[in-house]
Amino acid sequence: MWVLMYVFSYSVSPAATNDKAEWRLLPTVVFQEFSNKQRCRAAKSALEGSLKEAGAKLKSGLEDLKTIGKADPAQIIIAYNVECLPK
Repeated sequence: MWVLMYVFSYSVSPAATNDKAEWRLLPTVVFQEFSNKQRCRAAKSALEGSLKEAGAKLKSGLEDLKTIGKADPAQIIIAYNVECLPK
């Protein structure tokens, strides 16, 4: 058995909001079991591609908001890690 571990987190710069609860990293950890290494790696590849695409869309949207003075992409930190681990 193999386990796909997916960790996602984000934080917002204190300069971007007055809500201190928003400043903290909010990690999400997900585990999913696979019967073999190849299936785990295929899922890892698909998930990484999806996360990269979502990040690019978010960055693009924030850049659009930045042009009108409503947001700054530098104020948000997004991190993720996807691993296939033997169980």
